Amino acid sequence: MVSTEIEFRSIIHKTRISIISICFLGIILSLYAYYVEFQAEHNSQYKALCDISSKMSCSKVFKSRWGKGFGLLGYVIGENSPLNLPNSVFGIVFYCLQIMCALSPSPLLTELQFSTSVLSNIASVYLAYILYFILDDFCVVCVSTYITNALLFVFIYLKRKTQSELQMYQICEHTD
Repeated sequence: MVSTEIEFRSIIHKTRISIISICFLGIILSLYAYYVEFQAEHNSQYKALCDISSKMSCSKVFKSRWGKGFGLLGYVIGENSPLNLPNSVFGIVFYCLQIMCALSPSPLLTELQFSTSVLSNIASVYLAYILYFILDDFCVVCVSTYITNALLFVFIYLKRKTQSELQMYQICEHTD
């Protein structure tokens, strides 16, 4: 093994650690969002830490129709379907999937990771639009999640790029 291959593997290792760390942050944000939504639905006196004012309220956002199934699943499977879950549940599943993919050296799982990260960022843009233009609100937890998804994308992209460069390096080394 030459020093360049070691450098590639070091970068991949560091991006994996970054991805896993960002995912843990995403899980914490998603768990908090789920907790706030649950408390707001079951306790009319509950006031979340993220409910700062009438225009900065995460409870308002989580209880809106866009807080479950991204505001879309209810139309397809019905509002009362057990699959029309809070967005935070989808977030927890997403971040756990990202961790599992990050732990694998498989380029195929890196592609899955990259693709789902792209989808999560598209969802973030969609939900940010809803937040700002339709709900006229600023949700600290939501925006933190959007930033988390963007950071996750950057590190997954870096991991994917470095894995590809490593593969090319290995091919060139074997042909010399």
